[in-house]
Amino acid sequence: MADPYSSDLPPRREPPAFNVPGAVLVLLVLIFGVQIVAISLSFEQQAQILLLFSLIPARYLPEAVALQPAFPGGVGAELWTPITYTFLHGGWEHLIVNSVWLLAFGSPVARRLGPMRFLLFYFLCGIAGALLHVVLYAGSEIPVVGASAAISGLMGGAARFVFLADGPLGALGGRGLDRPMGGGARRAGILTALRDRRTLIFVGVWIGLNLLFGATALSGILGVAVQVAWEAHLGGFLFGLLVFGLFDPLRWSPSGGPGNVGYGEWLGDQGGDDYR
Repeated sequence: MADPYSSDLPPRREPPAFNVPGAVLVLLVLIFGVQIVAISLSFEQQAQILLLFSLIPARYLPEAVALQPAFPGGVGAELWTPITYTFLHGGWEHLIVNSVWLLAFGSPVARRLGPMRFLLFYFLCGIAGALLHVVLYAGSEIPVVGASAAISGLMGGAARFVFLADGPLGALGGRGLDRPMGGGARRAGILTALRDRRTLIFVGVWIGLNLLFGATALSGILGVAVQVAWEAHLGGFLFGLLVFGLFDPLRWSPSGGPGNVGYGEWLGDQGGDDYR
């Protein structure tokens, strides 16, 4: 006689309490490693690293060729600095704050996109932030460092799905469970996201805080000692918010078809690895 309580469905697996995706860990190790190496060098060597690998808008001026001693690296530096500047930081406080935000927003985005899509998305967000900063500050010789623009892009991308019905923050406000086709749809459409009040509040608060700390004198009053490149943050955030759907992979529901996937709920051995 068959057991009426038996089920052929694979058991539901919840993610461990501490489960940082490998791609996020790799970024953290690289960022901390670069900082440790940098502080072990002499002041002159640190200055050379800053000139070679930080983002300097003046490097992209046509007449920058005549300033080659001031901006070493040539054309190569023009290509690599929009990426390498994300690994440099102005100090341990700057690095630790960015690391906390990377853990908070990078983890859900990495789980959703998978390692390769996540890393490509992360660096493209950093490049988008760099491009906007270079356009707005053409000719500036002030170096820009930090992963903030790339992490801002992760925040923008996360805003596309964390507030959906079965997303990490889907229960906030008691909404989403009654939506047609659920909230964790295969693709988190930009129009759907921007119709959600919680997403709009998140975007508004994020932009407001960046303006507050970056574009006003209040940052000095509150003890922010370094200039905040809020324009680069904005460029990364808007890029992540607007193009996240291009990176959002096809997901399969526990029923076997394309559609909704509960956050942290996977198919086990039938569905391949967690990043599929």
